Amino acid sequence: MKAATIQLETLTCPSCMQKIEAAVKGLNGIEQDSVKVSFNTSKVKLNFDEDTVSIEEIENAITKVGYEVQKSTIKSL
Repeated sequence: MKAATIQLETLTCPSCMQKIEAAVKGLNGIEQDSVKVSFNTSKVKLNFDEDTVSIEEIENAITKVGYEVQKSTIKSL
């Protein structure tokens, strides 16, 4: 498992958080309970199985619902 912190463009509304959370949780390989979207810092934190899903796929899921990914940081658990 890996832990990712994804910095997004500034979030403007609380419903943004729900859209992003739903998009990320819809992917295989995401540890569902680990997904945390922070409105104040515009960050998504999650744990994922790198054998099942790549960071690029996670970023693409966020981009598809309309939010720009600025950078991602990954570390091993």
